[in-house]
Formats: sequence, structure tokens, C-alpha cells
Amino acid sequence: MNRTRIIKKNKKAVDFQEYLNRQLKNQAVKKYYDEYGKQLEIAYQILQLRQQQKMSQTELARRLKTKQSNVARMETGQQNFTTDTLQKVADVFKCQLKVEFVK
Repeated sequence: MNRTRIIKKNKKAVDFQEYLNRQLKNQAVKKYYDEYGKQLEIAYQILQLRQQQKMSQTELARRLKTKQSNVARMETGQQNFTTDTLQKVADVFKCQLKVEFVK
């Protein structure tokens, strides 16, 4: 069995909230998260949706009529999202986009 198969076989699904809680114990991470947290949450959701559909970044980019490098930036939280962009992503994954303000 080659190394790639072993690595893939041993990968475990990561609970994002558990991972986030561990990371937020680091003050530098917490400061960054406080500034960019929602953007990172959205980025992670896009990544998860794409992976669940077993879709490549290139394929998602094609469906969004953009470049693969833009999808990579979206998934790493390095892009501010417009509601138009988020709606296009929701349409690709046949999801409903919900934005709300909560007190």
C-alpha cells in the first residue's frame, strides 16, 4: 500500500467547533479571529460544501464563472464576500443563503 493511501485511510473528520475552540486559546489566533472570524466561518462552509460534493476548486470556479485562484482565496478566508458572490455559491450547491443580524 502506498503512502498516499495510508494517509487518506487514517484521516479523521475534524469537528470545526472543537478545532476552533482549541485554536482560540492562542491569543494571536483569537485576535485575528475576532477581526475576521465570520469571514473565516463562511470560508470553511464553502470548503465543506465543495468537499461534500466531491467537487474540485476548478469545477467550482467554472460554475461560478471565476478563476480557481479566486476559489482558493475564498476557502482560505482571504476574500471579502459580497452577498452576490455568496448567492452564487448557494446556487451552485442548491442551498438557501441566510444572512441575519442577532442581538
